[in-house]
Amino acid sequence: MGFFRKHTGRASYDLFSNHTYYVPGYGGMMTLFVMFLIGTLLGSLLVGALALFSPEFANIYGTVISYPVMFIPAWLYVSAKSRRNEFFDTGYALDSENFGQLGGFKLALIVSVATLAAAFIGDSFNSLMPPTPEWFDNAMSKIMDAPVWITLISVSIFAPLFEEWLCRGLVLRGLLQKTHPVSAVFVSAAFFAVLHMNPWQALAAFLLGILFGFVYYKTGSLKLTMLMHCVNNTMAVVFSKIPSIEEAESFADILSPWAYAGIMIASIAFIAATCVVLRNIPFTKEGARSNCDEVPPITI
Repeated sequence: MGFFRKHTGRASYDLFSNHTYYVPGYGGMMTLFVMFLIGTLLGSLLVGALALFSPEFANIYGTVISYPVMFIPAWLYVSAKSRRNEFFDTGYALDSENFGQLGGFKLALIVSVATLAAAFIGDSFNSLMPPTPEWFDNAMSKIMDAPVWITLISVSIFAPLFEEWLCRGLVLRGLLQKTHPVSAVFVSAAFFAVLHMNPWQALAAFLLGILFGFVYYKTGSLKLTMLMHCVNNTMAVVFSKIPSIEEAESFADILSPWAYAGIMIASIAFIAATCVVLRNIPFTKEGARSNCDEVPPITI
């Protein structure tokens, strides 16, 4: 698991631990958002350039090629800031494994089911939104109508990897050290929602972001939130391939009122139980603001 190797005080060359010493506050969060916007522009320009040579290629592979590009400016910025701080400041690991007595496997199963429950609840709110415009439907169709393996790479691998790195691993981890946990979780969830750039995905992203954020606050585990993100997105892809479901506006359109109400009640109850389980996970250090492991400055 080289992606998630914890910093040991030596120079680190894996993808996450060299960001340990950048702990952004609200100002840093805004800078990261600007970096994301720059990356989005670069990704769009790249797809546009590909379309000049092969429109079909750009249409099929554009998303999977441009998606990592969107995060490159933020990645470079964070790496530079972390390296500048690593000899002087205490860092906080982006990924920790503070799972309590349940252990990682059981907790992974619990939060995966809780993610599906939260997605079902969020679906009821989405049904209150105005109809999606044509441009949004076309953008979603471009992703979902691509070869399945392309869609899964984009939404089930790249989205959990890069978005969780940014929204939980950087923004939430930083805010947890600088503000109240409730504020940190809600602000990071709002950041996650705005990142989607449209209200039809933003509402569900905000609700899921609160759940993801609470899990990260209590466990410090980026692996868990990546798993939850992957579960949510993969189920969306699966449902989009089922003819009886893909045309429905919400689950209320395909379930009987009693079935819908029953699943809704069960979903709310399961999320409540999950929150109780998470709340009982102790902090590994007395007075800690989160369960993100502290990492001392590098000593030569």
